Amino acid sequence: MNKSNKRLKTKIIMFFLALLLFIYVNNSSLFATQKDGTPLLLAHRGLAQTFPMEGIENDTCTAERIYEPEHPYLENTIPSMEAAFEAGADIVEFDVHPTKDGQFAVFHDWTLDCRTNGKGVTRDYTMDELKSLDIGYGYTADHGKTYPFRGKGIGLMPSLEEVLSHFPERSFLIHIKSNDPAEGKQLARYLSALSEKRLSQLAVYGGNEPVASLKEEIPNLRVMSKATLKSCLLAYIAAGWTGYVPAACEDTQLHIPEKIALWLWGWSNEFLNRMEEANTRVIVVAGGGRFSEGFDAIEDINRLPADYNGVIWTNRIDRLTSLYKEEQ
Repeated sequence: MNKSNKRLKTKIIMFFLALLLFIYVNNSSLFATQKDGTPLLLAHRGLAQTFPMEGIENDTCTAERIYEPEHPYLENTIPSMEAAFEAGADIVEFDVHPTKDGQFAVFHDWTLDCRTNGKGVTRDYTMDELKSLDIGYGYTADHGKTYPFRGKGIGLMPSLEEVLSHFPERSFLIHIKSNDPAEGKQLARYLSALSEKRLSQLAVYGGNEPVASLKEEIPNLRVMSKATLKSCLLAYIAAGWTGYVPAACEDTQLHIPEKIALWLWGWSNEFLNRMEEANTRVIVVAGGGRFSEGFDAIEDINRLPADYNGVIWTNRIDRLTSLYKEEQ
């Protein structure tokens, strides 16, 4: 090999070493600006009854497999949300479905059959009719031997308007359960009447089509769907090593499964800083993101970076607040 070839080879090696050094320095949390404060806590469905995640499918009736109750609250109700905020939640997530009379009922399941003494879907009932149902009817921790909440859930299914009126200064994450674009437009009509300040306290996630139609109507509202998440993260994984934040990652919300987080350039502090500058909120969820797994126990908290200060998704806000404080 002649001298010119050796020099060329040396230059190429030096270039790649410099590039690797740049990538490391540019994406290392060691050099990121450290934000003051603790993470925000998001309470999934308020303070809810929990259940084992093993064997869960989309049609699993989770009310039939709850753990022995440790508290009296039922998910997606105003009392459960009050309890979640009192326990330390910064944000509460809840689910909405349309009703026969043009409202949104706050309720989780696709059908009424699992948790309530009703049948069918919410869109077949008026909001007043839904309030006559017992939403605690189907809960059991012993395979149907006893039903500890039966008779205690009558009148507890709230409307979206009731929830937002009851908590005028609180932050919420609203989940559209369907993939019907008409639901996105219906929700947009309701939310459009709210003030800019109130909208800034809300975010919406759900099916690709309703979220797209909602975002079209209210461009400044934070939203998330599989499509928005994919368009942001694929572009960021490809180019984020440079510090570039794709337009698809701006003014939105990201739900990051912890198994994916480690593949993101700058995780966690530098990534969080970049998304904050892009006016995007980052929520970390446990596991692979298939179902609503949360950071619910001490071993879950220990998997997060010690200085993580984004939003944490939990199913046990009553436990997480005290556990997290113990770790600080």
